Amino acid sequence: MFFPGKDKKEQKIEQILTDNYNRYFRLAYSYVHNKDDSADIVQNGAYKAILNSGALRKDEFAETWVYRIMLNEIFSFVKKEACLSLDEVTEESGREDHYEDLDLKRALDELPPKDKAVIELKYFEDLTFEEIAEILEENINTIKSRLYRGLKKLRLELTDAWQWE
Repeated sequence: MFFPGKDKKEQKIEQILTDNYNRYFRLAYSYVHNKDDSADIVQNGAYKAILNSGALRKDEFAETWVYRIMLNEIFSFVKKEACLSLDEVTEESGREDHYEDLDLKRALDELPPKDKAVIELKYFEDLTFEEIAEILEENINTIKSRLYRGLKKLRLELTDAWQWE
């Protein structure tokens, strides 16, 4: 179906955004732990994706391209939020954690954003190393290194957390 004023790339991007909204929301939420902020991140990412749809070179990479935009929005938001202390964030935004395994959530939050992204994309979004490498614009070997380094850090964090209980 063709809408006047919209080209095929823009329509494809809109369809991808519609089909994957919940995935993008969950990914954003895993970083910011706030529904309103997560929705804002996804909306900003969607706006940028639609606005820049003409920059998409190959239609077959559209999903990867949108994922990259969403991750950039998340990383940008996290950088801005890093300026606030944990107490300010908790008091001002009323953030709530709805994770069953709070130790895992805390351990994931301790990882550098790109290491966390690799783990989440691999294990929570079931993406392949190739897809993750495309999304993060990195070499597959770098992705594998980030994954194994991140998993090692998670194990250490979780082991330390369990020893103190």
